[in-house]
Formats: sequence, structure tokens, C-alpha cells
Amino acid sequence: MIPFDIANREKQVKDLEQRMAQPDFWNDPDKAQALSRKLKALKHPLDEYRKLKSKVEDAEVLLDLGEEEGDSSTLQEVEGMIAGLDRETENLELKTLLKGKYDGHNAIVALHAGAGGTESQDWVSMLLRMYTRWAEAEGYEVKTLDFIEGEEAGLKSVTILVSGDYAYGFLKAEKGVHRLVRISPFDASGRRHTSFASVDVLPEIDDEVEIEIRPEDLRIDTFRSAGAGGQHVNKTDSAVRITHLPTGIVVSCQNERSQHANRDTAMKILRSRLLELKEKEREEEINALRGEQREIAWGSQIRSYVFAPYRLVKDHRTGREVGDVQAVMDGEISGFIYSYLQQEAKKEAVQ
Repeated sequence: MIPFDIANREKQVKDLEQRMAQPDFWNDPDKAQALSRKLKALKHPLDEYRKLKSKVEDAEVLLDLGEEEGDSSTLQEVEGMIAGLDRETENLELKTLLKGKYDGHNAIVALHAGAGGTESQDWVSMLLRMYTRWAEAEGYEVKTLDFIEGEEAGLKSVTILVSGDYAYGFLKAEKGVHRLVRISPFDASGRRHTSFASVDVLPEIDDEVEIEIRPEDLRIDTFRSAGAGGQHVNKTDSAVRITHLPTGIVVSCQNERSQHANRDTAMKILRSRLLELKEKEREEEINALRGEQREIAWGSQIRSYVFAPYRLVKDHRTGREVGDVQAVMDGEISGFIYSYLQQEAKKEAVQ
């Protein structure tokens, strides 16, 4: 079942389109752009619903034809279509749960190794592969923005940009601490190790969002990029590190081909981090007024990946468990994301 009112949404779209057709609509550009974004957000799931409905109708026609003619090959084709439709229906249901202001934006994902040296750094590289596989399977584009390699293996940290509709809405479910338990490949004694890595997820913010950044509040340093990347790498000081002096926030980018491009990307990350800080301060003020005590997200362990003594991936927020650890590490994490979004939607419904 698609969890949104089709008729009501179509009415909202029609009303907005009529407003946009008025001659004075663009007299207030800011308001006009806001309404245009709202219209796009309303129409996108409707368009996908109509496409999905059309595919279902095609499958029904093909099924009737196959049954009438007793054609097994046609029936097999219908089975394949149904499997694909199940997947598309699940994705559409997921998107209808995404109602946040920035859920439709691209996602900036930063992975950081916890205590444990090489073990945790290798865990970061494993998580990077998992998220990359998931993003590629979902049709998203993945771009590395910044990274720091580990001394022996893995990565101390890495920041990627995942581009596509609702990338942030989905990946925000992954924010938190991820725990790995396995027999260490770096331990000659074959002992079991526990490693931690943090996942931070931010929406990529465009220039339309008002975040004041004064030039005098910035310290901008340049340095040479590290690692593979073509002839431009290590030839010039193209990498950029920006420090926001009032908050102490530091961002960097080294994967673009020019200093100017790296600076633009770093500024986007800074805008996103400042927006997150602003939203966090606002949330803390609201919680103080309500007198609520909430768990600190950064210190909370959201998921465990156990390779030994048994094999299991468990999400501690929703209770969802998966025994096929390798499938999860190959990017099959949509089930965890869906369970989390459903849980959050239920919470909002009772508030």
C-alpha cells in the first residue's frame, strides 16, 4: 500500500500549478522558488506512482495473455516483472516516508575511524565499500571529496558525496556509530577484535538556504593532495582546508582538479555543517523547554556487524536482524533504512 493520499496530493499539485500560472507569481522570487520546490516534491512521488501503476497494468495484461495461451515463457517473464515491481513499490513507499525539509537533497557522508588503529581504519574502508555498493545499486552517483589513508591499511576518514533524489532522506538513517566484531586479519594470534567507526550524514545545501558566512571568519589553507588521482595530484597545492573560526569547524576537499573547485566543494560542506549546528541548537532549545532528556546521537551505537563467533547484523534502534552478513557488506542495507524510516514515521504520528 502506498502511504499517501493520491487524490489529496493531486489537488495540492493542481492548486500550486494554478498559483504559478498567475502573472504576478515571480514578483517575489524567494517565495516563488520555495513554491516551485514544493511543487516538485509533491509531483515526484505522484509521477513515480503513475509509472508504477502503468507497469502493474502491463503485467496484468501479459499475465492474462500467458494464462490464455498456456505460454510458460510469458508467465516466467511476468514473474520477473513482479519481482521488479515489488522492488519499485518498496522504493516508492520509502520515499513517501521522507517528509523532511532537506530529504530530497544530495547527501554528504563522512566516515571516521574510532579507537583501535588499523582495525578501525580497515572498518572504515569496509563501510565505504558497503555504502558505495548500495548507492550504485540504487542509481546514485558517488564522488569522493576527501580522505586520509591509514598508516598500514584502510582509511582514517573519508567524505563522499552521494548525488540523486532523496539521497539524504535515505542515508540519514545511517548516522551514528557502527560496531564490527570479527577475527582480526591483522592479529597473528587470530584473536577476536571489536572496532568502531562513526558515520555522519549531512544534506548538501545549495546557495538558496540562508547561512551567513563572513569572509573574516574563515581561515583558508591549501596543501597538496594525497593518493592516486592523476597527474594533477601532488603537483600543485590544489587541496583546500577551511576553518570556520567562530565554531572551530574544519572542512577539506582534495579530490577536484583545481583549487577553485576544491574550495567551492569545501564551502558547500561548511554550509551543511553550519546548518546542522543551527538545527541542533534549535532542537536543544526546544528540548530544554519541553524538559526532555534524549540520548546523544554521536555516542549511540546504532548497529553491530558480527562476523565471529556467529554471523549477524543487528540494528539496535529497530531490532532488525540479518544473518547474511556478506550481503549486507555488499550493499544490501535498504531493509535497515526502511525499518528505521517506518519507526520514525510512527513516532511522528503519535506526537
